[in-house]
Amino acid sequence: MRFQTDLIPARLTRRYKRFLADCVLEDSGAEITAHCANPGSMAGLADPGTRVWLEPNDDPKKKLKYGWRLVDHENGHFTGVDTGIPNRAVKEALNARQIAPLEAYGTVRAEVKYGRASRIDFLLQQEGLRDAWVEVKSVTLSRAEGCAEFPDSVTARGAKHLAELGDMAAAGHRAVMLYLVQRSDCTCMGLAGDIDPAYLAAWRAATSQGVETLCYDTDISPEGVRVGRPLRIEI
Repeated sequence: MRFQTDLIPARLTRRYKRFLADCVLEDSGAEITAHCANPGSMAGLADPGTRVWLEPNDDPKKKLKYGWRLVDHENGHFTGVDTGIPNRAVKEALNARQIAPLEAYGTVRAEVKYGRASRIDFLLQQEGLRDAWVEVKSVTLSRAEGCAEFPDSVTARGAKHLAELGDMAAAGHRAVMLYLVQRSDCTCMGLAGDIDPAYLAAWRAATSQGVETLCYDTDISPEGVRVGRPLRIEI
């Protein structure tokens, strides 16, 4: 998945009200406010002075003319902070049949209604196969070198999604939780039960009902984000 416009570097001044980020553009020194499409805590990613990459836009319908897309760790690694990007990257990979456990499915439908007034990220269908209901989560937290964790804050919505996937599995469908690690510096992923014990309990309950768990890393650069290799999961 390539970014629609070329990203530009900046320094973060502050992130506030969850969805706003004040930044100073590196090329001009101009102070701007960017949209931060991430409702999580963004622990370790929003310190003042952090180098970030922003995507400019000229859409007259958008109040903010920049969107915060990446954190640059200035060591060759990046973290993607836009929680909307994983679905776009996963859709591209599913259509190209690049996710091995799901490559047999030829039809990919996004945002299909299911459960209790919810929408599944992807419904995969193929004649002769059980429907596969796939939920995608963006993973950006890393508190130990090389290991990503989810979630970075309490997520009742995430637990609800797991319960609904469990219902689909119990009804005989394939149900898949796919964690996409939007970091280029991690080789494994775990669940942060100390941050949200209820989410860990919901994952265990869903797993006992037959929900599958997949985890992939990403190849990230200021040019774009794409699904990379499977990562081991350590619970």
